[in-house]
Amino acid sequence: MYRPPKFNTSFSEEFSDLMSILIMNYDTLLIVGDFNFHLDNQCDQKVKEFMNLMDSFDLRQLVNQPTHKADHTLDLVITKGLKVDTKQVIDTGLSDHFLLLFNIEIMIENTHEKHIVKKRFFDSSAALKLTNILSNQSVYSANYNTEDNVNNKVERFNTKVRAAVGIVAPVKTVKKSSSIVIPWKTQRVSDLKRTCRRAECKWRKTKLTIHYEILKVKITEYNNTVRLERRCYFSKIINNNANNPRVLFSTIDRLLSPGNSKECLQSTSSKTCEAIAVFFNQKINDIRNNIVYLPNTKDPPKPQYSIINKLKSFTRIDLPDFHKIISQLKPSTCVLDPIPKNFFKEVSDVLIDNILDIVNSSLDTGVFPDCLKTAVVKPLCKKNNLDPSALENVRPISNLPFVSKILEKAVIMQLNDHLNKHAILDTFQSGFRTNHSTETALVKVVNDLQVNADRGHLSVLILLDLSAAFDTIDHNILRNHLSQWVGLSGSVLNWFESYLARRKFFVSCGNYNSKTHDILYGVPQGSILGQLLFSIYMLPLGQIISGHNVSYHSYADDTQLYLSIAPDDPNYLESLTQCLTCISEWMNGNLIKLNKEKTEILVIGNNGYNEATRNKLDTLGLKVKTEVKSSGVT
Repeated sequence: MYRPPKFNTSFSEEFSDLMSILIMNYDTLLIVGDFNFHLDNQCDQKVKEFMNLMDSFDLRQLVNQPTHKADHTLDLVITKGLKVDTKQVIDTGLSDHFLLLFNIEIMIENTHEKHIVKKRFFDSSAALKLTNILSNQSVYSANYNTEDNVNNKVERFNTKVRAAVGIVAPVKTVKKSSSIVIPWKTQRVSDLKRTCRRAECKWRKTKLTIHYEILKVKITEYNNTVRLERRCYFSKIINNNANNPRVLFSTIDRLLSPGNSKECLQSTSSKTCEAIAVFFNQKINDIRNNIVYLPNTKDPPKPQYSIINKLKSFTRIDLPDFHKIISQLKPSTCVLDPIPKNFFKEVSDVLIDNILDIVNSSLDTGVFPDCLKTAVVKPLCKKNNLDPSALENVRPISNLPFVSKILEKAVIMQLNDHLNKHAILDTFQSGFRTNHSTETALVKVVNDLQVNADRGHLSVLILLDLSAAFDTIDHNILRNHLSQWVGLSGSVLNWFESYLARRKFFVSCGNYNSKTHDILYGVPQGSILGQLLFSIYMLPLGQIISGHNVSYHSYADDTQLYLSIAPDDPNYLESLTQCLTCISEWMNGNLIKLNKEKTEILVIGNNGYNEATRNKLDTLGLKVKTEVKSSGVT
């Protein structure tokens, strides 16, 4: 990139437009050239504007020494998502500018394999063909009174359906398109771009002022049109999804953090997939091994409802309930599915009896099929500017077969009815519950803090940080909570024991897979029941906190404690410190890692006790901050 030395008022705006397009379509950027900014002069207003612009796009400028004989830094190396080191600036004597040398570490990939994918193609007649095949050969005899093993039923169902799908839509190897699609690039934008190119060629050929003025007009028109089309594109998404928070938040995230890539990592070998799988397993083992386990930790008194009201058996699912379950499931597909989820709905009429038999057989026998317990893990980089080769920067995204989710949905409907009927769930847990959200949690906490302030009281807000809490849960302790705190018994409790036992996973990246590994701890990630089971596992924590007269509110594993302090209370922090001690002991006894280094505290209030309270908390080894982030809100 080259910027002429004469000051151009539109440079910042045009550079911003260019970056907004590039970082939405490329994970890594390297920009080099003579920008003709005296970057060594931090007081220069143009330099300040340029540096602020780079900060807004998370760009890094790496040159911090003179690159010109006049001792100014004019030549820049700007990167995003790249690891660059060993920078050298050498005066070769060939120019008044110096030579810049630097090394870039990049991952060399087999680009041919990367763009080769295997997929099935379902044409317009595929549904009819598949329906005819499955109608003529029974998947298996759906007999509700049979003693046939549930595992065998699922295996025969998968085998027959896969064979039929293989006939209708065999797997084909195709080359993945590498072209970049810009959704707001309309025909008018393309036409204006070509017009700009023609005007530029004309000016470069003639060097006439009139042609230069025409070029500037065309570029301005092109930039204005691009801005308008982008604005219309995102406005349409927002307007069409006014009642869909998921789409709205993802759209806002794209606008505010356009560099965040949502694509899974692409591996170059099965060995890389295996290394990722081993890392995930070892991480959980290390967290559990670092917990000071207290096996004799006592839970608070068990609630009476768990003794009086027992859920001993499930009710069979009928056809209307089954259709309701199917309609509520998301159209996501796992590679272990015998048929894609979105195509399943087109041929569901010939498969409903078999799947309904599998679901009811599982509910009757208290057995969750083993072949539905294997998860496919897709590794996703946590942030776009992190190095994906460093495994600690990778987040596992787990996918399960859709028959598993149908069965889980049938169970969670009945379990939720039992939990709501007897008011078993924690009142102050907003995670994964109907009519609850991060919004309800934030409104509750902020309102309580404001009430405390109106009373002239000080508030101490503590945000507990847990390390991989969903993955370290102990199955024996969870079973005890399901029995003693929720009141499950008989075939229902047996079903949950079967659901948690003998789970496995493998890592899949592109065309490569790891070996299958056992999952010994935690609730199943990517499942429908996992979040609810976590809330049940944490039920005793709410009673422990309430027992110390400390207010709290949780969203999943994010728990916030807050205490109102009156100015004339001499022992205002005693209950809080005792509460934190009991929380730490209970978590150690239940194999949950409380990360004290990342647990944050905020003291709220403007009276004279603020500084004294902060000092006292500091002496207790607690980190007091001037601001904290709760559920994404600072």
